[in-house]
Amino acid sequence: MNSRIRRRVLGAAAALATVTFAAAMPLAAHAQTAGQKPKVALVMKSLANEFFLTMETGAKDYQKHNASAFDLVTNGIKNETDTAAQIQIVEQMIVSKVDAIVLAPADSKALVPVVKKAVDAGIIVVNIDNRLDPDVLKSKDLNVPFVGPDNRKGARLVGEYLAKKLKAGDQVGIVEGVSTTTNAQQRTAGFKDAMQAVGAKIVSVQSGEWEIDKGNAVASAMLNEYPGMKALLCGNDNMAIGAVSAVRAAGKQGKVYVVGYDNIDAIKPMLKDGRVLATADQYAAKQAVFGIDTALKAIKEHKKQSELSGVVETPVVLVTKDSAK
Repeated sequence: MNSRIRRRVLGAAAALATVTFAAAMPLAAHAQTAGQKPKVALVMKSLANEFFLTMETGAKDYQKHNASAFDLVTNGIKNETDTAAQIQIVEQMIVSKVDAIVLAPADSKALVPVVKKAVDAGIIVVNIDNRLDPDVLKSKDLNVPFVGPDNRKGARLVGEYLAKKLKAGDQVGIVEGVSTTTNAQQRTAGFKDAMQAVGAKIVSVQSGEWEIDKGNAVASAMLNEYPGMKALLCGNDNMAIGAVSAVRAAGKQGKVYVVGYDNIDAIKPMLKDGRVLATADQYAAKQAVFGIDTALKAIKEHKKQSELSGVVETPVVLVTKDSAK
């Protein structure tokens, strides 16, 4: 995709919750020689998470509108922490001899060795959603382009909106995603930026592993340990849903603010009735599409993985009761 088209799509993305992918990013130029369509594998984290189902749907819709340009296979793991299963999926894609893998890694470090294995097999790898660890990539002499949002910026936007409801000294807790993932770390950093700016006291940071039940357990423990807690900042909406249940069970509805990240459909009623104060939309479908397009461009131009680098930043926007659709 040329830079002019990318700028146009990115500029519109913040205003559009969905996009007609075929119209936004035509792929005719990516077609390979007659009868040789590239096969792209989209490997995601847990498909029990609505965010990744949205990503999968967006990718499939894109391929449907560009069926002559590439074939698509999609895979996901059962839960967010099953790193071994995701490594196995990537290995299966290597055996299947796909042309490209677009990967949302469950772990920022543990997936790097199998990424190297894929690259050594001549497969183009593009990283989306959760960034692979730059130091580990460097140690393996790998260049893997990253397509995704600035997670710290997105979390800071959510935290700053919450901060308007807080005062210096207020106790808050952070329910973090899987702690070994870059996006979890960056979102926690963004939340901390906003809380420190208002002078709120972060009394606990614990991993809810991106999941509803674990998020609920962690939030419940925080509320029990810190009865004066004013807010729970959750690294994704699944954990925010769990936190909402914890707040209700503790009899603290209306007394403890909850914020999330992802803007999944399940969180929207909670935004409207105030159980969740804010979240961030990072456009799951667009990440998949931009990742696929980055891979197809590399294939079309006959580039080696070593020639690929850089970051394609995708949009992330604050979503509140007033802006929720």
